[in-house]
Amino acid sequence: MFKKTDYLILAAAFISFVFSVWLWFNGQRDEGLFVGVWVPSILSFGAFFRASAGGK
Repeated sequence: MFKKTDYLILAAAFISFVFSVWLWFNGQRDEGLFVGVWVPSILSFGAFFRASAGGK
């Protein structure tokens, strides 16, 4: 089952994605790409955090 931390990680990744798209379509393409790279990094951190916690 999902815990509160799982939802927080997913929310952070989603907010990063939306912010990246917003930057891209407002003409700040380099900044949008930079923020877009955060999404897999946030999800990887969440997977690492969950695995290091023993999947509890």
